[in-house]
Amino acid sequence: MDWIRIALMVVGALASVVVLRLLYVWNTRIRPLQPSLDLEWAADCEHLTTAIVEGSSITFRNVRDFTWRTTRDRDENWADEVKVDADELKQVWFIVDHFHAIKGMAHTYLTFEFGCGTCLSFSFESRREKGERYHPWDGMWRAYELYLLVGFERDVTGLRTHGRRNKDYMFRAVTLPGKDKELLFGMIEKLNDLAVNPEWYHSLLTTCNTSIVQIVNQVAPGRIPFLWRNFLPGYTPKAAFKLKLIEDWGGLETTLEKARIDEKAQAWDGVEDYSAMLRSFLPPSNRNEGASASDGPA
Repeated sequence: MDWIRIALMVVGALASVVVLRLLYVWNTRIRPLQPSLDLEWAADCEHLTTAIVEGSSITFRNVRDFTWRTTRDRDENWADEVKVDADELKQVWFIVDHFHAIKGMAHTYLTFEFGCGTCLSFSFESRREKGERYHPWDGMWRAYELYLLVGFERDVTGLRTHGRRNKDYMFRAVTLPGKDKELLFGMIEKLNDLAVNPEWYHSLLTTCNTSIVQIVNQVAPGRIPFLWRNFLPGYTPKAAFKLKLIEDWGGLETTLEKARIDEKAQAWDGVEDYSAMLRSFLPPSNRNEGASASDGPA
């Protein structure tokens, strides 16, 4: 049995060396890194959006407005100024974008729909330098800055339904009474803060979904409990349904069936309003006629 003891000692020693080496690399090469605002960024995350709030009037600057045919064939444009009125906030939508065969790997974001017809999507993403590609492993080690993209729905969702042809779901969110506008302003506060105080993106801890959860819980403390699904966004619809964060369209399975938009979106002719087209396939609000987006259950 001595050889077993010796083998275990050797394995333990090697493991200790690896751990010490990782600690050394973390403390000397990774931990000292600081996030930046001034790098040569990829075209789709080149600009930072900011917002000016004057009462209920909101003016966004640098809103992405790309037209996607494929991920490489696209028309690039950034809207200098987009104005909306928070008092005209009509609905909040929760989108789940399955971009990988592994079900848990997905991207989540929010879209705010205003009475004027403007639909703006807020998407927490990794900000990549020009020529850089995202990889989850790299995202564990301070390789990317956290980026809050604000773009028109026809861009942010259109990228997924047309540019990438992913499997996508769009749910009508249910907010606590009076919290829909607070959620919007919470997003804007984070947006403006990231424009001056950059943060690191982390593939597990600071992601698209965990960032949304953080803001929701700032607006409504405890609204979303600590769940393992928060770290695997592809499983969030089930949790959101149980927590009554999304509308019930006839049970979970039926809700999922009705919420799927990618196949239906292929009917878009490129001329019709993209956002109106998407909503034509979705159930009307099950709230009372005339109720606002803030009249959801507690």
